[in-house]
Amino acid sequence: MTPSDHTQSYYAATARGLVERPALDGDLQADVCVVGGGYSGVSVALNLAERGYSVVLLEANRIGWGASGRNGGQVCSGFSAGMDSIAGWVGKDDARKLFAMVEEGKDIILDRIQRHAIDCGFVSGFFNAAVKPRHITAMRETMENWSRDFGYDQLTLVSRDEALGYVNSPAYIGGLYDARGGHLHPLNYCLGLARAAEEAGARLFERSPVVAVEPGAAPWARTEKGRVRAKFLVLCGNAYLGGLVPQIARKLMPMGNYIGATQALGAERARALIPANVAVSDWNFILNYFRLAPDHRLLFGGLASYSNVPPPNLGASLKRVMTKIFPTLGDVGFDYVWGGRVGITMERTPHFGRIGSNVYFAHGYSGTGLVTTGMAGRIIAEALAGQAERLDLFARLPHTTFPGGRLMRMPTLVLAMTWFRMRDWLP
Repeated sequence: MTPSDHTQSYYAATARGLVERPALDGDLQADVCVVGGGYSGVSVALNLAERGYSVVLLEANRIGWGASGRNGGQVCSGFSAGMDSIAGWVGKDDARKLFAMVEEGKDIILDRIQRHAIDCGFVSGFFNAAVKPRHITAMRETMENWSRDFGYDQLTLVSRDEALGYVNSPAYIGGLYDARGGHLHPLNYCLGLARAAEEAGARLFERSPVVAVEPGAAPWARTEKGRVRAKFLVLCGNAYLGGLVPQIARKLMPMGNYIGATQALGAERARALIPANVAVSDWNFILNYFRLAPDHRLLFGGLASYSNVPPPNLGASLKRVMTKIFPTLGDVGFDYVWGGRVGITMERTPHFGRIGSNVYFAHGYSGTGLVTTGMAGRIIAEALAGQAERLDLFARLPHTTFPGGRLMRMPTLVLAMTWFRMRDWLP
């Protein structure tokens, strides 16, 4: 793959600290070689450099080029699979530990922003919007279960009238407000983490796609112009890792997701849409999500594509969905539209683990990457230092190989997701 610059997104246009880093040229030795320069990779590099390890990170394109620089910027709670599923797989005691680790992931975000002066515009508050009555029922059960089983008392069930104070749309009949959620500029957050990792001593290389890795007693990663030999290898390529390591690639499916930034609306019109300036996501399986930017644009995302083929007219497709939620925006177009791949797993849980004793990986965040990548960096650093209990707990989550083999796995998933989309349409 030819290295690329950042996609032409609103985030790239408003990036802070977007600096050129060298490509790897020659051979290097390090304690740890990290493959991938998104949240996971830079978080691993930062945590390990702070512990005194020598770290080399190899990014195929630019730091934050993939999902870490293109996503909705939403800080949410729990796992996409749902905590009932998590408890069924690992038991309630370990489910509580996993839930606590996600909450720790939120604390990591706030700590990193403050400690490293990362200018990413964090705003607190997350609103889950209900489209139909069964969503309200599920939200009530979630609020009660999370309070009882996980000690999480940050959720508030909101009526239709109260919901207008969060998101002023006729499409929603109520919702669930999460005081511990929030939103931020995702690319600026990633770039800030990368700067912090370099200040801690990590060496970051861009435009250095890894073409081969070799596990074993002395693992290495090779690019077209160099090679890094290390004691440990950490794979953080997520949806862009490809078939580099087949035994983990089969557990992951890249999914297309798309987002746009409207024209600037002005402060009054923007706040009329989302009065509380919270991040918003609906409760459907295939969801829409949106929030306000500091310059009073609406950032609107959705249109999941399990074939990774974007709509032929992305701006028009996004606008059709957006105006169903906000009919008053019929006169508003998009200044930026973009998309990219995110990594999902069959169970919609992050996939962390190791191959042998010295090759680690973290990917498949399934929509929760902004929070759980911070935990990935911390627990992989712990495992490398000899404390692997938390990594082993994550590794206990089941991860089914996608059916269909190399040729049929994507068509099979497209059929399955069509069923879920039809289910979203039911009352």
